[in-house]
Amino acid sequence: GAIVTLISGPTALEPPPVAHFERIETANEMFTAVKRHAERANIYIGVAAVADYRAESTSEQKLKRTNDNFEVKLVPTADILAWVAALPKPPFCVGFAAESHKLNENADVKRRRKKVQMMVANLAQAAIGADDNEVTILDDEGIHRWPRASKTVVARDLVAHIAKLYSKPER
Repeated sequence: GAIVTLISGPTALEPPPVAHFERIETANEMFTAVKRHAERANIYIGVAAVADYRAESTSEQKLKRTNDNFEVKLVPTADILAWVAALPKPPFCVGFAAESHKLNENADVKRRRKKVQMMVANLAQAAIGADDNEVTILDDEGIHRWPRASKTVVARDLVAHIAKLYSKPER
């Protein structure tokens, strides 16, 4: 029953039937699209960053091979989730933390720094490319480790958990 806006980067998956779908290519395009919609949202789910960094400069032409060393300087992209959470009247914000180690510690630091109500954490090496996932939910009630399940089941359970937290009277 929700009105959904899905902003997505390149994927082989067909978008689900949603009220509004926007395809983007870059982190900057993602940020621009989110800025158009975030202030009207009740719930914002920032599933994954397009990229945490981008090349400081790019070239329109192929760089020819030389015997010189070549360095690429990376600069951070916009922190879209933190920007949404810092709005004057932010939506209920859900973030994702794909970690390689210290799952709970790193995800909790991320949740508190970005000031979001819920963080979904997983170990990247166990989730990327797999059909199932094991997630840990961090929210104001604590840390909840969920059992490994298909990604479809995890997604449905996440939506139910978000709805439960969002509908709490103290919100």
